[in-house]
Amino acid sequence: MIYNFNERIDRRASDSEKWRTYDDGVIPMWLADMDFISPQPVIQALQERVAHGVFGYPAGITGKPEETMEMRSLIVERLGSRYGWQVQPEEIVFLPGVLTGFNLACHALTELGGAVLVQPPVYHPILHAPSNAGLERRVAPLVRASNGSFEIDLDAVEAAIDEKTRLFILCNPHNPVGRVFRREELAALAEICLRKRVVICSDEIHCDLLFSGQQHTPIASLDPQVARSTITLMAPSKTFNLAGLKFSYAILPDPSLRTRYIKADKGMAGWINIMGWVAARAAYRDGQEWLDQLLVYLEGNRDFLFEYLQRELPGIQMVKPEGTYLAWLDCRELSIEGSPFEFFLQRARVAFNDGAMFGKGGEGFVRLNFGCTRSLLVEALERVNNVLSK
Repeated sequence: MIYNFNERIDRRASDSEKWRTYDDGVIPMWLADMDFISPQPVIQALQERVAHGVFGYPAGITGKPEETMEMRSLIVERLGSRYGWQVQPEEIVFLPGVLTGFNLACHALTELGGAVLVQPPVYHPILHAPSNAGLERRVAPLVRASNGSFEIDLDAVEAAIDEKTRLFILCNPHNPVGRVFRREELAALAEICLRKRVVICSDEIHCDLLFSGQQHTPIASLDPQVARSTITLMAPSKTFNLAGLKFSYAILPDPSLRTRYIKADKGMAGWINIMGWVAARAAYRDGQEWLDQLLVYLEGNRDFLFEYLQRELPGIQMVKPEGTYLAWLDCRELSIEGSPFEFFLQRARVAFNDGAMFGKGGEGFVRLNFGCTRSLLVEALERVNNVLSK
């Protein structure tokens, strides 16, 4: 089947937070969901489930692995074929969201008065997860290389870990800077965490959204010792545009860590959404054709955006993201008073994410979501161009 990613879908009447937060005159290029119709096999599976007409509790709510073996097998096969990572079905813990996943990690792995290490600029709920659990935050900011790319500062990681630090939240592929960290970078991080007895919680929700020449390495796949000290969070939500259906999972190879993690829920997170379950199963079974076409379209959007900025807006700097559908735009060379986010929202009527919300190093940046039609991307860029030219 050939999918038409150029088709504009009216989302303003669809309860979309992305499209309803701002008024109708604003182009929303912010919240990280895509404007594309999901794979046809997913839509068909959901339609068939709705036609059944009964929406009781889904299998697996009692916590018995055998009740969810089909889904576990799909995930095990996918991780093995895509990443060469062999996991066992019982190591998978289902969750209603990755955000829930790293907040549970904070509650499970630190005591009151402990600390969690993060790497800003980073997805802002990661910044707030430590305080949600009454914990302190330690930071090891990413640093800029000579080519503008963001890199891991291993010395800063080493220095930031103290006797209180029990957990490190990694984001890879990275939101918002778009890095796909190399195997050697991950190995160096893992060595520090193992030596200092810090558990790794790795948010890998964007792992399927990679561009040409990139390869995702789950940090837990490095070796069994790293795996035993890692909580890996994944989901089909970003990959197949299913974010509103609330389905994700954690992988915890160590039984004692897994038990502690499950107990941290304390009845608060609840079971996954039945529609999310149906959609995930269909996406993992039959969604690859859609994903292959999506990645070609997204890479075209990324390259168009990069070339447009270089040609028309040289005051805005961008390093091509290696993964995700998010671009991290450096607006510090523009003659703008105050926040670029506010400037573009008020003057150009384009809504980005304010870089400052991602923590230290985000000031003067905006995040742009190019998971949209090419025509909408062009319209937003032309608005920015017009207001800057004035």
